[in-house]
Amino acid sequence: MAGEGTRPTYEGFGSVGGVPSPRCILSCALAACYTICANTNLLFHACTAARRPLLGNIHAFDCLSEIWKKSAALNGWFVGRFILMPDHVHFFASPSSGAKNRSDWTKLWKSVSARQLAKEFNVNPPFWQVDTFDHILRSAESYSEKWNYVQANPVRRGLVGRAENWRWQGELHSLAF
Repeated sequence: MAGEGTRPTYEGFGSVGGVPSPRCILSCALAACYTICANTNLLFHACTAARRPLLGNIHAFDCLSEIWKKSAALNGWFVGRFILMPDHVHFFASPSSGAKNRSDWTKLWKSVSARQLAKEFNVNPPFWQVDTFDHILRSAESYSEKWNYVQANPVRRGLVGRAENWRWQGELHSLAF
């Protein structure tokens, strides 16, 4: 489940001496339940149901790019770099101060894209796996390391010789630390 075992760091996110401010991190009874602060960068990973190879193509690229571009204005979530593999997607995103909560936003973009892509590819639901993994990035170095790793996925899978040759990647917003 997303968030299990993750503990956010509080440096730079409304903390004094490493102690979080109440507006920054809200605790829940369950360890997996947490609220993301504005301007926190996260790495998301979502897979198609049954790992069907439905994403490494122009239809999925255009569909997800458009949904994520609109989400900045509509939902307060800014998607940075992303890469579509045949059966999963990796992307970095950051919420603004008035953003939908992470869980609701994830359900929203998955639902909208599922309807559009299932129709396009004439596939039956579900389109996405229920769970989506997300990881809080703690530094610019972490962001760079994670991007280098996910960008190399097509090379590791033998789909291209060089990561920059994979067509199904992009950057919608520049996410800063």
